[in-house]
Amino acid sequence: MTVPGADYEGKSDPKNVALATVTTLLRSVPAAVPGIVFLSGGLSEEEASLYLNEMNLLAADKPWNLSFSYGRALQHSALRAWGGSNETEGQKFVLARAQANSEASKGLYVLGSQPSSDEKLFVAGYTY
Repeated sequence: MTVPGADYEGKSDPKNVALATVTTLLRSVPAAVPGIVFLSGGLSEEEASLYLNEMNLLAADKPWNLSFSYGRALQHSALRAWGGSNETEGQKFVLARAQANSEASKGLYVLGSQPSSDEKLFVAGYTY
């Protein structure tokens, strides 16, 4: 996604992020590519879902499917709720985030409709 740098202290407008991202993709990704999936890149769960949703709401003719391949933004709340032992609570949050991102990949997500963390997941210098 085309988002401001990690040191930016303001709040990004989801519509601007969506427009910048789709414009960049339209200029550089061939139409023959069937789909583009996004990592959360340190975004909060809510931001990742909201930005994906806004991209899918754009009226621009997008030749590819835009979806998600989130790791941290899909599991952060679930891991916290699970806490090493509470399977039921952990599963509830996994399902909620999967539902939110499924809706966002169709442009149907409603901000705050699923429980999530709005905690930024960016870690400076993070390596895999």
